[in-house]
Amino acid sequence: MVSGQVDQAAGLVFRYQDENNYYVTRANALENNIRLYKVVGGHRQQFAGWNGPVTVNAWHEYRVSAEGDHFEVYWDGQKVMEAKDGTFSAAGKVGFWTKADSVTLFDDLTVQSMGD
Repeated sequence: MVSGQVDQAAGLVFRYQDENNYYVTRANALENNIRLYKVVGGHRQQFAGWNGPVTVNAWHEYRVSAEGDHFEVYWDGQKVMEAKDGTFSAAGKVGFWTKADSVTLFDDLTVQSMGD
């Protein structure tokens, strides 16, 4: 995250089915936390979270692992949360997520099948 007055957030979308159904993990520098959500029918529901330093103007490694109903989220190489949810079990698209006026730079996206 580089800047933003209303928000300073960056996220990873995965198992994206459509604009109303997907998982997203997001890091927020203004709140100093990372959250894991499912969006079902357009309604976002948090099901895991971590509070800790999320700094701006620095590169971070942000990673999510999704295997079956088990999820792990990593921040700068450290696992910061794990959770279970079986809402979306099918593979889907992956991508980046931002919010409001967040200015965020992304680089080096890697997607790997858990079977690889």
